[in-house]
Amino acid sequence: MNIIFISNNMAKAKTLSVLQVSMIVFALVILPVLLTLLLIVPQDNAVQQGVKSGIPAKLRFSFNISNPQKHLDAYALQLGELQARMMRLDAQSERLAKLAGEKKEPIQNQLPTKKELNPTANKLPVANRGGPLVLNTPFSEPDLQKSIAELTAKVEFNTEYLSDLEAKLLQKSVLKGTLPNSSPVDAAFNSSSYGWRIDPFNGNKAFHEGLDFSADTGKPIFAAAGGIVTSAEYMPDYGKIVIINHGSGLETRYAHASKLLVKVGERVKKGQLVAEVGNTGRSTGSHLHYEIRLNGNALDPRKYLNASN
Repeated sequence: MNIIFISNNMAKAKTLSVLQVSMIVFALVILPVLLTLLLIVPQDNAVQQGVKSGIPAKLRFSFNISNPQKHLDAYALQLGELQARMMRLDAQSERLAKLAGEKKEPIQNQLPTKKELNPTANKLPVANRGGPLVLNTPFSEPDLQKSIAELTAKVEFNTEYLSDLEAKLLQKSVLKGTLPNSSPVDAAFNSSSYGWRIDPFNGNKAFHEGLDFSADTGKPIFAAAGGIVTSAEYMPDYGKIVIINHGSGLETRYAHASKLLVKVGERVKKGQLVAEVGNTGRSTGSHLHYEIRLNGNALDPRKYLNASN
């Protein structure tokens, strides 16, 4: 089959072969398909390079392009962090109750009973409820994000408040004379290093139980209070570390040292030289990692620096 074209501008007639006609038809059929796929199917390379998708949001949702599991995983991480913070707050409140001489009721007694959760268990009538349905909307993702942010802010506020309260109670308790209240090194500390932070090694959010003092290697480290050395050794996470027991469950830790100057069992005085700053163990640079612990629980060292006796 041949198709003949005749142009007004040219006296000659042009003839297309069957192969040429087939190629034209194929192009006309395949071109719309390619354009459709280009607009609808997500391009991984474009997403990785930060190019915005031209597909409407509703259409993307229909094709399940944005994986909802990723959002769920992100919320699960946030909720897990809040749960960990709440557990720390609960443990701290128990310590405060002991310092104040009060007994804290077990959490189990504060939970509703099965009968309270299931009112029909006693065959009692359930309270009638009703009313007009006004402004009924589903709980959206921004609403959930806002609620998590508000809860996080409240947890952070309560954490700071309880830490202040704990420090004040300890400074008025029988432990007042043994509190480590002097700086362990003549250097500035990172004010945000105690508490939740981004771990410098794996990039995950983790709780940092001490205070970091940036100082050059070899700078002297002093005992923040008098006591007995219970450890002077190398630990994988702490590096070269000195641990001093101050009595009544109170201890201080001096980690990442380059040189240890005391031995286990040695009695040290407040302000005595015990080690030198270094970069040993799980450390990214020369500094002192300093901790205060009460019965194994980490306290915020910032609340006790330069505290009056």
